[in-house]
Amino acid sequence: MEGAVNMTAISGRELVEAARQAHGLSHVCTAALGRLLMQTAMMSVQLKNASDNLTVIFDGDGAGGRFVAVGHEGGRVKGYCDEPSIELPLKPNGKLDVSGVVGSSGELRVIRDLSLKEPYVGRCAITDGEIANDFANYFVISEQQPSLVYLGVRVDPQTGEVRAASGLMLQPLPFCPERDIYALESKAQDITRLTKTIEDGMELEDAVIELIGELHPEFTEKLHPEFACDCSREKIEAALISMGHEELSDIIEKDGQAELTCRFCDKKYRFSKDELTALLKEACKKEGMDDR
Repeated sequence: MEGAVNMTAISGRELVEAARQAHGLSHVCTAALGRLLMQTAMMSVQLKNASDNLTVIFDGDGAGGRFVAVGHEGGRVKGYCDEPSIELPLKPNGKLDVSGVVGSSGELRVIRDLSLKEPYVGRCAITDGEIANDFANYFVISEQQPSLVYLGVRVDPQTGEVRAASGLMLQPLPFCPERDIYALESKAQDITRLTKTIEDGMELEDAVIELIGELHPEFTEKLHPEFACDCSREKIEAALISMGHEELSDIIEKDGQAELTCRFCDKKYRFSKDELTALLKEACKKEGMDDR
């Protein structure tokens, strides 16, 4: 299409499998969170600075509660859902009920923090909870960017292990001719075979060419997205200090210790009474108080 369309594609089996193992995801939550993580990774490749980040929140009425993903430069993502172990019956067509776990009503929010004064926040209503359609709707409503979005995750029906996962985002540029847009629309059904084609052993680039080769896709950059949490003990300590001396004192008095779990990777951080007392002193200093 001679540069008339911006294409981003992802093969995300390892990414989604890492998320499944980190959170103990059910089959349906693996599919739902996996789709969200891959789309967030595709959107995150547009971030230019290490300090930039992208947060996507599906706040729907589904059985899985909120689904959240955060992306960083280069396609590094992390994410979670409120109810990771919940399972739902298959839909009548035999597919995982992603819309049931995400919800068919509610709000989709996209927060782009580009290290400016204020982050950009875009939002729209959830359309069907299948995630790909919701993103396509978001791009039109909030960013005035017509987009074709495909996301697919295939899991082993017995073990839940991720067999294959992939995504494709096609966005016409402002000067894209109408005939090219029609050509894209005509390939929508073919694109839905992408994950199955990759599961059968084909590499991502070859699979894309097989499905939409007549549109002459050109691959200009290759990145390696991954599920990676940037939590650390230092960040958790800073969060505890920010709670303030009153709340920290209450924890020390009532519990004598603390255990905090990162929502994004389920890693646990434990603090003894002595460690909490040291943090309390830091909190007091920040508040301009004498050491307690």
